[in-house]
Parts: sequence; C-alpha cells; structure tokens
Amino acid sequence: MTRRKRLAVARLWHEGNSFTPLPTTLPDFERREWFEGSEGLARYRGTGTELGAVVAFADMHPDWEVTVLRCASAPPGGPVEDALYERIVADMLRGLEGQHWDAVYLSLHGALVVESEPQADLMLLRRVRAVIGDAVPLGVSFDLHANISTELPRLIDFGSGYKTHPHIDMDQTAARVLAELARLVNGGAKLSGTVKKLPVLLHSFNMRTAAGPMADTVSDAKAATTGSVKDITVFGGFVWGDSPDAGASILSWAETETAAKAAADDIAQKLFARREEFRTSLPTPAQGLQAALQKPGLVCVVEPSDNPLSGGIGDTTGLLRALLDMKIDGEAVFAFLYDPDLVQAATTAGIGKTITAKLGGRIAPHFGAPVEARAEVVALTDGRFVNEGPFETGMAVDLGETAVLKTGNVKVIVTSSSQAGIDPAYFRLHGIDLAKIRLIAAKAKNHFRAAFVERAAIIVDVDTPGPAALDLSVLPFRYLPAGMET
Repeated sequence: MTRRKRLAVARLWHEGNSFTPLPTTLPDFERREWFEGSEGLARYRGTGTELGAVVAFADMHPDWEVTVLRCASAPPGGPVEDALYERIVADMLRGLEGQHWDAVYLSLHGALVVESEPQADLMLLRRVRAVIGDAVPLGVSFDLHANISTELPRLIDFGSGYKTHPHIDMDQTAARVLAELARLVNGGAKLSGTVKKLPVLLHSFNMRTAAGPMADTVSDAKAATTGSVKDITVFGGFVWGDSPDAGASILSWAETETAAKAAADDIAQKLFARREEFRTSLPTPAQGLQAALQKPGLVCVVEPSDNPLSGGIGDTTGLLRALLDMKIDGEAVFAFLYDPDLVQAATTAGIGKTITAKLGGRIAPHFGAPVEARAEVVALTDGRFVNEGPFETGMAVDLGETAVLKTGNVKVIVTSSSQAGIDPAYFRLHGIDLAKIRLIAAKAKNHFRAAFVERAAIIVDVDTPGPAALDLSVLPFRYLPAGMET
C-alpha cells in the first residue's frame, strides 16, 4: 500500500498594534479561533479563509493525511502577552516534534507583535525550521499588511500574501501555498525567493486594490509573474506594528535567484515611485458627516483611527460626539462601542427602559472624553451571526452579548468584544434594516468597503484621535529602522 503523504498545518494569525493600550489575551483568541485537531476544520468548510482552503486541499488530495496542530487567531489588537505567545508556539512545536512530515503549512499574518518580541513571526519561523529540519518543505501564507523580514526566504520554501485589499482572497492565497508544497513533495524543483525592503512606511488608507497606487503596483506584479517568475507579493506593511521589519516590501519567487531578484527590484522601484500617492489627508468628523449627507440614500462615515482591524479599541468618541451634535434628519447608526459593563447595564434594565450612560472614553479618555447621554435600550442580542459579505464569507462571528441604545435618532451598538461591524449580517443581528437607515457611522476602514461600497451612495473616512491615527509622528516608535520615511 502506498504511504499517504503527511501535511502538518498550524496557524497564528494576529495583526499587532504596538500603540493600543489593551494587550491581546487568551479570551480574544478563544472567542475567534482556538483549536487543535482536524475535527476543528469542519466549521471552515466552504469559507473564504485559509483554513477553508486547507479543507478543500484535503478533499481534493485523498493521498494526503492532513494533521491540524494549534490554530489560533484573534482580531487585530494590542501586543500578544508573552506567556500566551510561548504557549501557542510550544503547542505547534510539540505537534511537529518526533514526526515525519512531507510538508508543513503555516498560516501567519506577518505583523504579529508580542510584548517582548517585535519580530514574533520571524522568531516562530526560526523555531519551526529548527524542529523540522532543512529537508521538509515549509510554506507560509501572509496578510498583505505583513512586515516582512529579508531573512524569510532562507527559512521557508515558499510564501505568498493576499493580493487584495479588502482581503477577499484569503482562501486563494492559502491554496497557492498548498499547491506549491504539493509540487515540491512530488519532485518539483525548489524556487528561489527574495525580499526587497523599501525605506518607507505606507499608510493603508490608500492601499485598496480596486484603484490607486496599490492597485497599480499589484497589477504590475501580476504582469511580471510570467516565465521563470512564479509569484510576486506586494506587501504594504502595517504602520502601527513597531518592528525592525516595518515598511513596505516585495517578495518574489522564481526558478533562478537572478530572476527573483530582478522581479523584486523592478516592482519595488515602481512602488517606491508611487509612495507620495499613499499620503492622504482626511476631513474632521463634522466635515465628513456634512459631505456624506450631501448625497441621497444610505451614506457612511468611517473612523479609521479606532478601526478594530487596525488594532482599535472601540472606545474613542471623536466621531460619536460629532454625530450626536449634528442631529441629522433620518435615522443613524453608530457601530460601535466596546463596553461589556454597559451591555450588562442595558440587559439588567431591559428593552424599552431608559438608562443614563457614559458612551466611550472608558479605556483611553485621552483619545476623547466619554459622551454622557440618556438612552433607550431598543435591542439585546447574543452577538452571534455568520458573515455573508465578501470578506471572510461564511465565517461565524461571536461578539459576546450586545445591546443597542437609542439616543435621539441615533442607535448606538454596544458590544462585549472589540470587533468591527463590516458585514450586513452584523446590522441585521441588531434589528437594523439598512434600507431604512440614512447614515452609518462606523469604526472601520477599508474592509468596510467590501460589503458596503455598492450599498452606500458614498463612504467618507474622517480623522480623529485614536490608536491607529493618521499622524504617525505622535507615536513612540522604538524599533523602526533608521532612515525610514513616514
């Protein structure tokens, strides 16, 4: 009987904001993703995720035995606690040790930040390689916002990142890596990889791949992926992840080292030439609200500085205060505030009751003082829904218990975890009919557009104080490479 090939799969996916006041802890992972064993893959079947691609690979390759080791994912946030990081890595290494593997696949973000380790992804890869040895093919998928090290190609046999922002190709990226691992195991020649770093921090405000400088550069990379060049990823980097590896980079793989380097150099030059196009200025909340409301129908104003998918904390009050001061015509929704205690107070009071609330400003009042309001409790939920939009399609989401408070004509969604409201099912969970809403004010950024760019007449970004603010000069970087443009 022919021996089945053995693939080990592990995952540590977290985007770390070094300047967020809240650390990322075990409950943050447990709420989103924390499991071991192939049985844990069942909920990912058919989803647009990396683990969804693993399920599809296993289905299509019955000659492979897929073993799932520690899989851990949490929403973007503050640095992961040291002990928790060590626990996750130890779980992975324990599963890898003393076994014969034909290949290993890791799903990483690439901008992981740990309390005492600013190069946590790199350290993980070094430790995995030390355990499995040099002969076992190691493939890794990354987020488009990864902070990539030049050491990467010496540690892995293939790596690739998302090509879209909003990220609607997570499953495709993992499938690309898995296909390359299978090719290598079946006797294919190893590719040469190279990383070209750029001495610039690129803001992600203008990093969408539908249009603009990132779209143009990704298109250039796609056109250059021909002949001996097999894959090129344009990494924008994550500016709020304080790391020696911070900054934009190009990762290319080709049949020869010369071809890989030439491709990376070419795309890097094109990206660097466009760096000024990534710079932007944003209106104030009042200006943004006024501009949005010039359009008929549903309009949206988003607050990137406190976007949870950039490590925001769901607590700043800049946009909320402006919205309540404006008193617009029609119904508005503010999504969201992270305040478990306020959710419990609303639950205790009950639907239909009016409570006195301090909205926001409980975690970091230096980003904006609390807004005091009298509000009616209009909805309570268990916080569970399934994504139906193009971002992480089919993924189950658990916000913890939530409440909807109404003050004036504004409904404020309050949750027990800090997760962005970027999917239509999020609003439906809270009894909100988008066809009847005049304005959504959201703590979000680019991923919000995946589901709402075609639903809204306009989406306006505004500038407010927060842990993912536009102005990088106010942030206390410690590890940023010398000479980096910001």
